[in-house]
Amino acid sequence: MKITGTFLDEISHDIPHQNWGREEWDRDFGYMKAIGIDTVILIRSGYRRFITYPSAYLQKQFGCYEPPVDLVKMYLELADKHGMQFYFGLYDSGHYWDTGNMQDEIDANRYVIDEVWRQYGHYKSFRGWYLSMEISRRTKGAVEAFSTLGNQCKAVSNGLPTFISPWIDGKKAVMAASAGLTKADAVSVQEHEKEWSEIFEGVRGAVDAIAFQDGHIDYHELPEFFAVNKKMADKFGMQCWTNAESFDRDMPIKFLPIKFEKLRLKLEAARMAGYDKAITFEFSHFMSPQSAYLQAGHLFNRYQEYIAGLK
Repeated sequence: MKITGTFLDEISHDIPHQNWGREEWDRDFGYMKAIGIDTVILIRSGYRRFITYPSAYLQKQFGCYEPPVDLVKMYLELADKHGMQFYFGLYDSGHYWDTGNMQDEIDANRYVIDEVWRQYGHYKSFRGWYLSMEISRRTKGAVEAFSTLGNQCKAVSNGLPTFISPWIDGKKAVMAASAGLTKADAVSVQEHEKEWSEIFEGVRGAVDAIAFQDGHIDYHELPEFFAVNKKMADKFGMQCWTNAESFDRDMPIKFLPIKFEKLRLKLEAARMAGYDKAITFEFSHFMSPQSAYLQAGHLFNRYQEYIAGLK
């Protein structure tokens, strides 16, 4: 299965910033295009005080710093140039991570959605929205947040699609700052299906696609979880994507480019389950020939060989 979308993570709050300018980003979009990527997704338009576009609202309301470059404008221009679709990722205030309360995310993004569509909605490549609140299980307020914001995104943009990318609460679902790599209290397939069926029911109509992160379960568990995800997506009328993580969760160093064999196992599991699309987190750090990580360029080469064999 080919990767046809990638997140863009320029906030880089838990992976190193690469300090690229327009020239480097233009070159990277070219590398993406060369392997068949047609969709780029801004993973979040801001995190706490750092933001990707000069939002008057976020600077006033949250004390955000004025960014030196309007990255949203740059990404849209590059997406236009390279013939790609751009999905805008909503703002993450960080308050939910601190308090467990989603209300601040709803309140902030009701302004952000209108502001962004007003400023950037005219770009040809602006083709959808990413509801960036990451959850795993029956998170308090999550259904209301996804429903409220998803419906608003669709209303202001004449029905452009929305998607979410939650994680599966598997054995590798540990905090990035944790020293450990696994935990004992992993969700079962049955629990996962029960809880997510309730969430799917609650967000029906507001969310068009779901892209579960694939790195929190073990490789032998992929077929069973993926089959359940596809069954639920079909039942509730959503597209089923996979977020094929191109970084390795099995290493004590967080985070490095993944071993190609592992990425292949995950992509093949998604293909066998009949998934609609594969996106990755994320090309520029973990698969790009110009990444700060030397091994990312080698992963790019191995992936090129893999997709050449699919033809």
